[in-house]
Amino acid sequence: MRSGITVKKTAHHLARKLFAQCGGIASKTVREADLARLPGPVREYLRYVQVIGRPMIRTVRLQQAGLFRMRPGQRWQPLIAEQYFTADPPAFLWHGTIRPIPFLSVSALDMFSEGRGSMIIKLLSRIPLAHEQGPEIDQGELARFLAETAWFPTAWLSDYIRWESIDGQSAKATMIGREARASAILSFNADRQLTRLTAQRYYQKRLEGWSGQYHEYHDIHGIRIPTRVEVTWNLDSGDFTYFQGEIIDIEYDVSSPYS
Repeated sequence: MRSGITVKKTAHHLARKLFAQCGGIASKTVREADLARLPGPVREYLRYVQVIGRPMIRTVRLQQAGLFRMRPGQRWQPLIAEQYFTADPPAFLWHGTIRPIPFLSVSALDMFSEGRGSMIIKLLSRIPLAHEQGPEIDQGELARFLAETAWFPTAWLSDYIRWESIDGQSAKATMIGREARASAILSFNADRQLTRLTAQRYYQKRLEGWSGQYHEYHDIHGIRIPTRVEVTWNLDSGDFTYFQGEIIDIEYDVSSPYS
């Protein structure tokens, strides 16, 4: 992305391309029988979040507000973000902005599509600071997609997620991209809620522990989802939580990312 083009303009263009990949195939309705191949706690969770009898979610657009920091000890900075998903094929685009000081903004664009990931960061939405691609980014965005399917859990029934049983309150999910793969352990509480996801993800060129904690379930558009999340690096030097956020708006099965 060349200098001068705003991150927001690029996000709008890429989001439309993302949604165009979905085509016009109608979604099938989730049946109880569709859950049979899943590990026990995953089946119970999907019943809890009320997906039985509803169509498979094809597209998602949401807005987030929260706090973000780049490194341990740094002060928290307010963040606003918009994000777009397609469930088939699996893809997302996230556009977030922080304001470290008044009149100064840093915008980031995270994208995962066709098994590839990319990350772009710009100052004042125009001045390039970073543009990262490659197998390490691919793996990280794959892990992120897995974690964020909590907001459209019918994706858990897709063939691209492979499930393994662990015990009565946890299961392992794996996705494979073009040249990367990511696995995550999902943990559930006695109320059948997903509470934590743990995975390995690249941090400063090394695979490190990475986790998400899910909170505050609400019924939205007929489906029950966690609306608050914390994301943490689980490093040898200690845990470093770098994002705390909440969903402030979410829509399903929209035909376009923008009205």
